[in-house]
Amino acid sequence: MILTRDIGIDLGTENTLICDKKGRITVNEPSVVAVDVKSRRVLATGNEARAMIGRTPGSIISVKPLKDGVIADFDMTADMLHDFMSRSSKHSVFTKTRVVISVPSGVTEVERRAVEDAVRAAGAQDVELIEESMAAALGAGLPVFEATGSMIVDIGGGTTDIAVLSLGGIAASKSIKVAGGEFNEAIINYIKKQHNLLIGAISAEDIKLKIGSVAAYDGEGAIEVKGRSLETGLPGSVEITSEEIRQVLLETAGIIINAIHETLEVTLPELSADIIDRGIYLTGGSSLLRGMPELIMQETGIEVHTPENPLDCVAKGAAIKLRRAR
Repeated sequence: MILTRDIGIDLGTENTLICDKKGRITVNEPSVVAVDVKSRRVLATGNEARAMIGRTPGSIISVKPLKDGVIADFDMTADMLHDFMSRSSKHSVFTKTRVVISVPSGVTEVERRAVEDAVRAAGAQDVELIEESMAAALGAGLPVFEATGSMIVDIGGGTTDIAVLSLGGIAASKSIKVAGGEFNEAIINYIKKQHNLLIGAISAEDIKLKIGSVAAYDGEGAIEVKGRSLETGLPGSVEITSEEIRQVLLETAGIIINAIHETLEVTLPELSADIIDRGIYLTGGSSLLRGMPELIMQETGIEVHTPENPLDCVAKGAAIKLRRAR
């Protein structure tokens, strides 16, 4: 008897999530692999590998095998997926693995093929791709198969996917390579330029989570940031305020707002009316940045909704697609 293992995967630049057929998130780990340079042997993946970033000896490197939502290192991606899929559920040689995995809407056919091949190399027999915006909308519970317009803005780690959906298809869409990673990069560059202090991506992410915002909020303050002084070459620190960081993040958020405007401008009038009635739905890890829903609502004049667990929507939507296919 051949058993079937159904898996929905959100393969993200920053995080990979796996959802089982019942809609439960079984894996939520950073998309990071630690590798032995000489042997190319994978030493760790996920949280364990992320903890090694910037702290490994020369013989070990921690890499992110995805960039801007697409595969940058095929072998590392396949190894990472194999490890994550093995952790997600028990299986045997008699288990057939079916996977629905998300891809940004702007990827090329070659990039789509690379994702499919990587999942097969990780142990899947049946692989289906789903665009991130469609998966996010399904996971958020939007009526995408009805004759009504639904708008989704999925702000991930490497890409922001924006789409207007109706009758099971995408009526208008835009995918840009500006998302959580760009917010972090903006923080790194600002602190380097204004305070002559060099910090890493993990420190930038920490700053964003602790005091980052794109709108004023209660409890604003300042934190001490540690890194390497560019003046002395020695360890140093500086105090950074939430207002400073907000001005940095607003510039990047403005690019996302422009992409939303551009998508709305090419949306059919009837669907636009539906969006005004239903609002814009915001998903993805970077949608949790303080003030993001309020900023989008202020700039578009349309109500913005955020699901209870916006980070999980793409993975859960991929699992829903699996259930519908059965």
